[in-house]
Amino acid sequence: MRRSPWATLAVLALAQFIVVLDVTIVNVALPHIQADLHFSADSLQWVINAYTLLFGGFLLLGGRMADLLGPRRVFVAGLLLFGVTSLLAGLSNSPEFLIGARAVQGLGGALLSPAALAILTMTFAHGRERNIAMGVWGGLAGLGGTLGVVAGGVLVDSLSWQWVFFVNVPIVLALVALIPVFVPDVRHSSGRRTFDTLGAVLGTAGLMAVVYGVVRSEPAGWGSAEVVGTLIAGVVLLAAFVVVERRSAAPLVPMRLFRSRALSVSGASLALNGAAFLSMFFLTAIYLQQVRGDSALEAGVHFLPMGGAAIVGAILASQLVQRVGTRTVQLAGAVLSVTGLFWLSQADAAGSYPSQLLPGLIIFGFGIIGVGVPGQITAVSEVRPAEAGAASGVVNAMYQVGGALGLAIVTTLSISHTTHELTHGATQLQALQSGFQRGLLAAAAFAVANVLLTLATPQLQPTSEQLAEATAAA
Repeated sequence: MRRSPWATLAVLALAQFIVVLDVTIVNVALPHIQADLHFSADSLQWVINAYTLLFGGFLLLGGRMADLLGPRRVFVAGLLLFGVTSLLAGLSNSPEFLIGARAVQGLGGALLSPAALAILTMTFAHGRERNIAMGVWGGLAGLGGTLGVVAGGVLVDSLSWQWVFFVNVPIVLALVALIPVFVPDVRHSSGRRTFDTLGAVLGTAGLMAVVYGVVRSEPAGWGSAEVVGTLIAGVVLLAAFVVVERRSAAPLVPMRLFRSRALSVSGASLALNGAAFLSMFFLTAIYLQQVRGDSALEAGVHFLPMGGAAIVGAILASQLVQRVGTRTVQLAGAVLSVTGLFWLSQADAAGSYPSQLLPGLIIFGFGIIGVGVPGQITAVSEVRPAEAGAASGVVNAMYQVGGALGLAIVTTLSISHTTHELTHGATQLQALQSGFQRGLLAAAAFAVANVLLTLATPQLQPTSEQLAEATAAA
């Protein structure tokens, strides 16, 4: 049966839309989730981090499975897993159940996303059509991130926080029904069916242990047996991951890729970018509702200008990298990120949104994408074409993992400062505001580190195809 490639793109892009949507739609529901399920201040971040760590940790395995088992089969499996766990997340009646559901939901996204991208690249030939398709793919994903905050606010205020998860279910069912009609069963690998599952499990478990140790450091203390033991376990698991990857016949992360200075430096830069972004989003969502007293919908609407700035910024960055080079654009983006975060950190409970928050959100929106577009291009610039897909997967995983680790560090510092202020006579509102400001300054420190790191990246003039793929990824 002959299928329109653009109909295929529509199905794939809608699936990616809900994966990205689920990152942002949850943020505005966090205060309601915390109150209803009695999350502690330090454990609330796991609603975000459980999803992010499993998504980043299994992203490469999902891509490998798509290569060997067929991308449509893995795409359907990931989509169904994503839908079932969305339903379970909405039915959660305890913090532990919700965190578990979110973790497995992240695993579903890690199967779905690379499989969808594999189908897209095999459906559209190299050249103008693929560039257009990648632009649509990236644009709809960006739109999902932008609209997620408003959609989340509408659902929370009109129904309940559970609907930020339930909304995925009918979309998933519709997509599953459309796949046999519009999505071809394409294959492009005849290699051995070798899955580095052990590597994916060790790497993800190690990262989760490290993040858990950082999170528990505030209530339990850095010197406690719980924190020290968890951090040691995390380091041991990550060391075992490196050993397995070095010895594996088909590693998820080919260690030789890191011989490329461009990939190593740009990957670290994107990880810092993820740390700054996820931390800002989490803290500001809490601040808008618990300090300023916004409703969930008002908080979502207040985030919209940042999403709009990111979309415009992606277009501008795409044009500028071909004129002035990748390093110049990336450096400007990092400086804008620092500026935006510092501006936001000065906000107080009584300040006006147009003067204290809006400029910082817009500046940060431009900055975060200004790092992302050139960073994606630079990361794969020195690897062989045959390994470009693996390299792209590695840096995307580094972005997710960097975001999770950064959120853990920033949230721990923010909560610690809030607790300190409470014990020294501050009111609850004053302590929350002070903790928010301290957390944003910590996030700004990641962006400052990115400014310094960017100076070590090469200056490149990308091709049109590199540009289209990098913009979609960013």
